[in-house]
Amino acid sequence: MKKDTVIVHAGRHPEQHFGAVNPPVYHVSTVTYPTVEAMREGESHPYDGMRYGRYGTPTSFALEEAVAELEGGYRSISTSSGLAAITGTLSALLKAGDHLLMVDSVYFPTRRFCNEQLRRSGIETTFYDPLIGADIAALIRPTTRVVFVESPGSLSFEMQDIPAIAEVAHAHGALVVMDNTWATPLFFQPFTKGVDISLQAATKFIVGHSDAMLGVITCANEPLWKLVKTSVAQAGVCAGAQEAYLGLRGLRSLSARLRQHQDSGFRLANWLKARPEIARVMHPGLADDPGHPLWRRDFSGACGLFGLELTPCPAHAVDAFLNALKYFSLGYSWGGFESLIIPTTGSIQRTATHWRTKGPTLRIHTGLEDPDDLIADLTSGFSRLKDSIT
Repeated sequence: MKKDTVIVHAGRHPEQHFGAVNPPVYHVSTVTYPTVEAMREGESHPYDGMRYGRYGTPTSFALEEAVAELEGGYRSISTSSGLAAITGTLSALLKAGDHLLMVDSVYFPTRRFCNEQLRRSGIETTFYDPLIGADIAALIRPTTRVVFVESPGSLSFEMQDIPAIAEVAHAHGALVVMDNTWATPLFFQPFTKGVDISLQAATKFIVGHSDAMLGVITCANEPLWKLVKTSVAQAGVCAGAQEAYLGLRGLRSLSARLRQHQDSGFRLANWLKARPEIARVMHPGLADDPGHPLWRRDFSGACGLFGLELTPCPAHAVDAFLNALKYFSLGYSWGGFESLIIPTTGSIQRTATHWRTKGPTLRIHTGLEDPDDLIADLTSGFSRLKDSIT
């Protein structure tokens, strides 16, 4: 099936639900058994079928089946948030004495988890240049168990050479874990590029309506899935019934929404490039972006999330610009139907590399509004920015 067809049909089994198109929301804690023999059989396969609500329900099973098929992986695991998917996976794969290679442009909560939780557990993290490619071989140690990638970075939008990194990692016995939230499996197929475990903050594009927290872990093979599933279950992490249902609902329209996010995002990015207030647009889908060759080689599309560097101006002028906006809301998430914008000056933390800009930086999530209205909104904001300086 083509991806658009997979999105509509994967994980759906109307014959199991009296013909209902969507699986219902199963609110489950206790699961009962008809006989002792059936109970013992369930204990021998703890993560298959219904056993206890925390291990999964028909609602979460449907979501996991659909995401795994879309990503091209073995099986998926739903969690309570994208961060829970990240921390649950790293906790499953790493133990005291292990070494983790983490991309320096990573999502900030992931960095904090490495520097605080993993460090307390005796796990060492080395942050590496996102542009390192195959040269990552110089950083791999005998104790390196995981190389974590995120492409592009969700604040700086630098692209990584995932196949080159994966080839080196596998040659040294390390696993590759990827945060694939920006592209989703529609625009990047992780398992064809050497990734072993793909993570998504389903809160964002999969849910798509800014009304549920959800994460998904997809594993390339059965041993990895059993390892991560066991660890996540032992930690008591699971997706809520309603959240799993909202993830399924959002997934069905993902392709249509993502295409509009992409088209409107490109329109805004190209318009912004010509504005005198903009020094640089950070969007790997643009031909003059440093990461464009990798994006063109490995990705089939781009979402509407990208960054901006303004020409040098005072902080109060940036505040005036942001406060003047009507359709762009100030908010830290992305992937929903509404457009968002945040200042990122000072938020881009680096330890392995240097991140320098001459002007303030912003991040835009292009929503589903008419792009003409979004352009008019930004035009009004730039007028306010100019007035606040003069």
